[in-house]
Amino acid sequence: MNSFGRLFRISIFGESHGESVGIVIDGCPAGLSLVIEDFLPDLERRKGGTQKGTTPRQEEDLPIFKSGIFKSKTTGAPITILFENKNVRSNDYEKQRDVPRPGHADFVAKAKAGGYEDYRGSGHFSGRLTVALVAAGVIAKSY
Repeated sequence: MNSFGRLFRISIFGESHGESVGIVIDGCPAGLSLVIEDFLPDLERRKGGTQKGTTPRQEEDLPIFKSGIFKSKTTGAPITILFENKNVRSNDYEKQRDVPRPGHADFVAKAKAGGYEDYRGSGHFSGRLTVALVAAGVIAKSY
């Protein structure tokens, strides 16, 4: 399942090593003030590569507003936010293709997709997609 909620509905999309990951948020009222700077403190807290035990991968994690925000205000239309993936090393995952990693969703993803899953960096099951969930949290807090 990639969509959650009823009144404030979110749908996450993308893969860890795809072009981008993102989120569509439906149910946000018009007129809410939102600027990139509102997202930065929370996005900075979830970033990898800065804390012990996190991934060494570092991404900018700057939100790109594609719809639902005009002149720094929500329009009442669904909000689409993208986060580009620029720091990817997909070849690192070729050798692990046939051996599921403990503590990851590799086996489940392969079973669910019948072998057609994007195995690079856990694909859609990657922790990278939490960037979209953090963005939803920022908007929910503003609401």
